Amino acid sequence: MYRRNLPHWHPPGASIFVTWRLAGSWYSLQPAIQKGPTRLCQPEIAECVVNGLWHASVAGEYEMHAFVVMPNHMHILITPSIELAKITRMIKGKSARQANAILGRTGQPFWEDESFDHWIRNRCEFEKVTAYIEENPVRSRLVMKADQWPYSSAALQHQSRITG
Repeated sequence: MYRRNLPHWHPPGASIFVTWRLAGSWYSLQPAIQKGPTRLCQPEIAECVVNGLWHASVAGEYEMHAFVVMPNHMHILITPSIELAKITRMIKGKSARQANAILGRTGQPFWEDESFDHWIRNRCEFEKVTAYIEENPVRSRLVMKADQWPYSSAALQHQSRITG
């Protein structure tokens, strides 16, 4: 267990739903209202975040179940092999440095310090959270079908079914 502004407790072996938001985006919670930063709309920035997610997964820090990178936030569903705080620090730190370099920014926060996390208690909840994550671009009216959003596990699953 660790604490920042919110308490965080993760039972060993539990899958965890995590949300990270861009710095300054807490006021833009309505997807149709484009207030605050939407830097993750830029393909090169979204791709550096997705690459960071897969790098950590391949390195064995966690098992990736679902993810989506939205214009001002991202969601992941993972089963960690190491502490979530280390995973968060690694992914947010690396992606922030890369994104700020792309944007020509230095010394400015990219992600909000605090994140939201929730451990998954059963298979039904796991499936609901997976659907929530993958349908996020559809609910936000960014695409008609989940697999059309390129920065998501739904798109990768669709792509792997096609290439077989």
